[in-house]
Amino acid sequence: MRQAPNSNDFIVLIPARMASSRLPNKPLADIAGLPMVVRVAQRAMLSQARQVVVAADDDRIVAACSAHGVQALLTRQDHVSGSDRLAEACQLLGLSDEAVVVNVQGDEPLMEPSLIDQVAQLLSERPEASMSTAAHPISQLADFCNPNVVKVVTDARQMALYFSRAPIAWWRDGQSAADPGGAQFTELPSPAPLRHVGIYAYRAGFLAQFPQLPPAPIEQLESLEQLRALWHGHRIAVHTTEHAPGPGVDTPEDLQRVRALLGA
Repeated sequence: MRQAPNSNDFIVLIPARMASSRLPNKPLADIAGLPMVVRVAQRAMLSQARQVVVAADDDRIVAACSAHGVQALLTRQDHVSGSDRLAEACQLLGLSDEAVVVNVQGDEPLMEPSLIDQVAQLLSERPEASMSTAAHPISQLADFCNPNVVKVVTDARQMALYFSRAPIAWWRDGQSAADPGGAQFTELPSPAPLRHVGIYAYRAGFLAQFPQLPPAPIEQLESLEQLRALWHGHRIAVHTTEHAPGPGVDTPEDLQRVRALLGA
């Protein structure tokens, strides 16, 4: 039987790549005098992780991290996904198959350290799960209907049943009477639907296997990589937090919002 590690027996890996169509050189974007990837790493260092490592695709990211006391590894530039980059980082670090790895995105400078701990602990407590992630209740109808807001439905044991860009679970009686086709909801269902938060914990052995799994039709349809795991029979445990994490950075407008929140 697999033994659960101690609560702080996990490491954080932060994938960071220079190429970004909406925000060039995003990892090095200045936020209150520090590169964004360094801000992310510093937040992760406030968690109980025993090690925080940036997995970079460019020497400039590695240099910026080193200048601020953040450990960084140089990985290949040709990885097609963050999961591939993390798998290489696990190999470079010589991690055992049982090591728990938390993937914190390099554009999440406001990630809550406690959420990192909770996602790692959940995976440690659920040996039947290959991955864990997080979600929070949706409070705005617009978010429920927004395809850019990913939703998740869980079972009685907080295991993911499905992730979708569609409004799920679909509320049969929640549509406007003037819209019998059901394209418009008038209010949120109860209990509140869950918004997926893009933070993941894996065991290193599964992370090495995951990029080798054939892409799933539902993954390609929804453009959601986590559906590959469900398609191939793996379980994903979901930690539900009451509060939404701080905003990530995808666009110049997001960057200005985060700068304002941090007083930059």
